[in-house]
Amino acid sequence: MTERPFHHGNLRAALLDEAVTVLRSSGVDGLSLRDLARRVGVSHGAPRSHFVDRQALLDALAVQGFDRLRQRAREAFAAGRDLPDRFHRVAQAYVDFAIDDAALMELMFQAKADGGGEAVQEAAVALFTELDQAMGPRRADTDDGDRDAFKLLFAATMQGIAALVASHRIPRPEGDRLIDVAMTMMLGSELAARTIGEGEVGAGSS
Repeated sequence: MTERPFHHGNLRAALLDEAVTVLRSSGVDGLSLRDLARRVGVSHGAPRSHFVDRQALLDALAVQGFDRLRQRAREAFAAGRDLPDRFHRVAQAYVDFAIDDAALMELMFQAKADGGGEAVQEAAVALFTELDQAMGPRRADTDDGDRDAFKLLFAATMQGIAALVASHRIPRPEGDRLIDVAMTMMLGSELAARTIGEGEVGAGSS
């Protein structure tokens, strides 16, 4: 196979793009540096100039995944009219990502749970910082534990809905309806009242 001419820095991006394609079709078990090299048309040793081993590749994919999800959440947040609308949009973006890239989502949070490298942890923190900003101004009397609990509840609920759709236990339109129901319940909860800026909860409609 003739090697493709890559400009400096392009091979890493090409390998990551191909790795996402493999993830979608074969899952994380289908990933290998040698196979990715074959797919992009370079020597089997070329990827090691960017990823010292398979784990380095997985960590890079996790970082890229967190960054992509954070960007989608940011765009959804920016398009919202008020807090309920912002949260519904962010929730929809989160679930869509988790359905369309289920294997990547699992890899991301597994890497975080396994104590992945510093870059993985920083990317995960950046995502939850984005979710924190979607909650609006912090109340002066807010307990940080309550605010963190709201963010974790949000993530757990959205990932649960996505898992139901991805496993074909419910159709996607039903998942969308569950997002609306879940966000209405969460934003109307005592936890939301204790953690979200005054005047934000209940403002406007989705």
